[in-house]
Amino acid sequence: MRQLGLIVGAAATALVAAGAITYAVAGDEGSDETPSAGSADAGFARDMAVHHQQAVEMSYIVRDRTDDEEVRRLAYDIAQTQANQRGMLLGWLDLWELPKVSAEPPMTWMGMGDMAPGKDGALMPGMATNAEMKRLGSLGGERAEVFYLQLMTDHHEGGVHMAQGCVRACEVGVEKRLARGMVEAQESEIELMAGMLRERGASPRD
Repeated sequence: MRQLGLIVGAAATALVAAGAITYAVAGDEGSDETPSAGSADAGFARDMAVHHQQAVEMSYIVRDRTDDEEVRRLAYDIAQTQANQRGMLLGWLDLWELPKVSAEPPMTWMGMGDMAPGKDGALMPGMATNAEMKRLGSLGGERAEVFYLQLMTDHHEGGVHMAQGCVRACEVGVEKRLARGMVEAQESEIELMAGMLRERGASPRD
């Protein structure tokens, strides 16, 4: 299972890198027009860049809190993949000459702008609160491993929801392909993490 997760992560990284080259050289296979600042394409790029940044931070925290090679490898794989994807999302906003921040609430592009504001830094579905991030940094060993796996499962579930929204609503072909790849890779990692939690006598949070 661990090897499967690593392979999926590596494949996702290769996919997004190839997508960046294809977009830069030949353009996308969807709309020929540059997305507007209020489009699903721009909204997804902005929001997922923020969502990914927390996953990267969370992963580097746990790598310093445990010696377990399985968790450390998973965390490294997630951090590298999501940092790569975040760079692409921000790069597209630069390419489209669109702002990286918006006055609109997060998730507005998905029709969820009227949802209750996120509490304590949890700006979007699945994101950990500031208190949870602080707690992760205070734990060690198996307790840190379990809490990380629980937090990252929630994080991935929120990320899958957002990526599915882009698959439905985004118009730029390469971005839709990236979102589809995120869904597949993160669903696979959710299954992997469920098994890792079972091995530690724990389960995902309700």
